[in-house]
Amino acid sequence: MTDAEDTYRTVADRGRARFEIRGSEFVGHVRPVADREEAEAFVAEIRAEYDDATHNVPTYRVREDPLREWADDDGEPTGSAGKPALNVLQQEGVENVVAVVTRYYGGTNLGVGGLARSYSRAVKDALADAEIVERRPRERFEVVVEYDDSGTVRGILESADSDAAFDADYAERVAFEVDVPVGEAEALRDRIRSATSGRAEIGSRSG
Repeated sequence: MTDAEDTYRTVADRGRARFEIRGSEFVGHVRPVADREEAEAFVAEIRAEYDDATHNVPTYRVREDPLREWADDDGEPTGSAGKPALNVLQQEGVENVVAVVTRYYGGTNLGVGGLARSYSRAVKDALADAEIVERRPRERFEVVVEYDDSGTVRGILESADSDAAFDADYAERVAFEVDVPVGEAEALRDRIRSATSGRAEIGSRSG
């Protein structure tokens, strides 16, 4: 299910949707994430931004081994919020996606069925706003070199046959944070080692 070489469905960018049901305002938020830590950070961000809301209901699906799925009702009746929100992510088959639905209570109870429909709609509409796309799994690693080798490494990362994205930090030495499709990562590391005669220090992504 989470084979490193499989493409998978996720969202292209952040998405947002807002509507009212019988006085209650619902705001759906979604975004793509790389891992569970990013998902939980987004949940915390939305809860802080909308700390005056009655509820901020979170859910996410993250590609781990096995696939990590999580949802919470955040004070709504059991099964009326988190599970319906997660069900939308499951039905759409999206992974590495986090969603939070903010609710401002409007004074009229919606019932478990009404809540489930509202939370589901908020996630579905936010997914549509974010746009569902297919992605290839990517891997991150760090390359550290002396300045003499930095141009060589940058040239490899920028070459037309590389699908790598990177950030470079020029300090005492040069550190490249590299993000590359999993299937190309080992060959790219080998090219860098060969081009620098083994001088490049290559390791897992810092942090």
